[in-house]
Amino acid sequence: MRNQLYLFNTLTRTKEKFTPIHPGRVGIYVCGPTVYSDVHLGNCRTFISFDLIYRYLLYLGFKVRYVRNITDAGHLEGDRDEGDDKFVKKAKLEQLEPMEIVQKYTLGFHDVMREFNTLSPSIEPTATGHISEQIEMIKEIISNGYAYEINGTVYFNVEKYNTEFPYGQLTNRKLEDLLEGTRELSGQDEKRGRLDFALWISAKPETLMKWNSPWGWGFPGWHIECSAMSSKYLGNTFDIHGGGMDLQATHHTNEIAQSQACNHTSPVNYWLHTNMLTVNGVRMSKSAGNGFLPGELFTGNHPLLDKGYSPMAVRFFMMQTHYRSTLDFSNEALRASEKGYRRIINGLVTLKTLVYQPESEVQDEKLNTEIERLCELCYAGMNDDFNSAIVIANLFNLLKYINSFSHKIIPLASLSETTFEKMKTTFIQFVEDILGLKEEKFYKPNLIDDLYDILLELYKGSKETKDYARVDFIRKRADAEGIIIKDTKEGVSWSYKE
Repeated sequence: MRNQLYLFNTLTRTKEKFTPIHPGRVGIYVCGPTVYSDVHLGNCRTFISFDLIYRYLLYLGFKVRYVRNITDAGHLEGDRDEGDDKFVKKAKLEQLEPMEIVQKYTLGFHDVMREFNTLSPSIEPTATGHISEQIEMIKEIISNGYAYEINGTVYFNVEKYNTEFPYGQLTNRKLEDLLEGTRELSGQDEKRGRLDFALWISAKPETLMKWNSPWGWGFPGWHIECSAMSSKYLGNTFDIHGGGMDLQATHHTNEIAQSQACNHTSPVNYWLHTNMLTVNGVRMSKSAGNGFLPGELFTGNHPLLDKGYSPMAVRFFMMQTHYRSTLDFSNEALRASEKGYRRIINGLVTLKTLVYQPESEVQDEKLNTEIERLCELCYAGMNDDFNSAIVIANLFNLLKYINSFSHKIIPLASLSETTFEKMKTTFIQFVEDILGLKEEKFYKPNLIDDLYDILLELYKGSKETKDYARVDFIRKRADAEGIIIKDTKEGVSWSYKE
């Protein structure tokens, strides 16, 4: 089914048949997190969406090199190369070394990705680990005439580049339109053009994270890292580049320009972008006060949430909407997704218990055709730009039949063995291997403490009713599990067995 896969390409704004550069191999680069704070849900949606893409390409049999970077240097507060380095600012606030900040939030990011059951990328390079590659790329861009150095800072010459290549092609905007949206240069601004951006930034005496370069001590700009690392690990032109749609106008536009100016070739064949998140119809943001972190979503510890939702329920919620569509968070939508996720998992468990046994029943040809059709629609959904919403809709259609077979409303022998195996394989592989959903038997924060409280309540109630046989039973079972139940003046408590 490889030749049936179509992707929506942001660059061309059309849906195109996917043809990898190298037969049987796919290179993917996704802009990873900037690790100076906890990962936010917008990031999570992007990484979960590309986990789906990664999983499906692997399922189709491609050898995939999936590169997801870690931004740990060179990211200033403004896209105009203004303000402080975010890592240094955070380090000063928390009185830590910048790389302690990097380590803290990188580990936190990995913890969240494990909660969401995402596969690890093939390579996860860091900006600080590739300073020499960025310097060499900047030198080449200067040599090719597309950058200039002033007082130790190197700027990319956007207007010079635009005379040969369309700078705003990713967002379908002309340079004149982009210039209208920027302020005039002030007398102190050393850049030649309003849209010029920094490839290398001269370090101030108090700068903590800095490296030596041909232009003096400094640090790389934000955009150059992705161009340098993607070309190193995937080549000067590779298959798929992605990220959130908020990266299109500046970061990805500048990536294209840098890479083209350095390597004389378009860097990416297919650009894929995930859409924004909203909460009750309003765009999710810190300034709006409606943003929440994954941990808050899991625990329900946020004013906008009625309760907590498990990682798999949230993953399922995100996949019920196509990655290019706006995703709206609300308690009603999350509760519905939680129920839907449980229905799918219950169906998965049920299906694994079904065993085909040929009987004298006459096979239902129409039913066989319908089951086969629903299975094929799951593939059609993924082949249509990884449309997980279509997949899930057809999994629910299959689930109706699975439950009917389980409850013997429809005899299983109505299917041919071939159709039964196709139904079973399709449902299991799409749920587990492609959508990446797994069974969460007991996902609840503080579940163990709650279970201990229930155990002590049962013990106390048995004592009050003088059901000493049950009292002894609870004590022995608890003891066998390494728990000692204690009767004290203050009441009943427990401790670990020593």
